[in-house]
Amino acid sequence: MSRAFVKEQDVDYLELPERPVSEHPNDVTEAGLAQIENALAAAKDAYAIAQASADRAALAAARRELRYWTARRATARIVPTPADTSEVRFGASVTIRRDDGREQTFRIVGEDEADPAKGSISHVSPLAKSMFGKRVGDMVRAGSGEAEIKAIGYRANASEGQTTQQSDGEGHDA
Repeated sequence: MSRAFVKEQDVDYLELPERPVSEHPNDVTEAGLAQIENALAAAKDAYAIAQASADRAALAAARRELRYWTARRATARIVPTPADTSEVRFGASVTIRRDDGREQTFRIVGEDEADPAKGSISHVSPLAKSMFGKRVGDMVRAGSGEAEIKAIGYRANASEGQTTQQSDGEGHDA
C-alpha cells in the first residue's frame, strides 16, 4: 500500500526491528537468570504503562523488549559449578597476567550478564573461549598477545555467596 493512503494518525506508529537473539546456547549463572527475570518484569511494566498511555512509540519499544526478554527467559539454562574446579569452565573467575605485566580478573558468564567494565565476559567471547579447559600456569590468547592463567576460582550458589575453590597453581607443573 502506498504511504499516500495511510491515515495520518498511523504515521507516528513505529515498527522497531527485533533485538537480535544470539544463536549460542543461553547459558547463565544464577545471578544472570535473576537479571533476565528482572529485565522481563521491567519490560512487562513498561508495556503496561505504554498501553495505558496509548503512546504508540513506547508501546512498540515495550513490545520489542518484552519479546526479547521472554525469549531469553525461555531459553535460559543455569550452568552448575563443575565438579573439577581446577580447569576454566563457565562461571569461573580467572586471573590472567598479560605480556605487558598487567593482571586482570574476569568471570565467565552468560551473554546478557557480561559486562567487561565490571569484570565479567561472555562465554562466547574470544578470551573466554581461549581459556576453557585450561589450568593455572597455562598460556592463552588474549587480544593480540598472550597471557598466563594465574588463578581460577568458582563461586558457590548465590545463596551461599562464597568461593567454592580457588586454585593458585600450587602442585601444578607450569
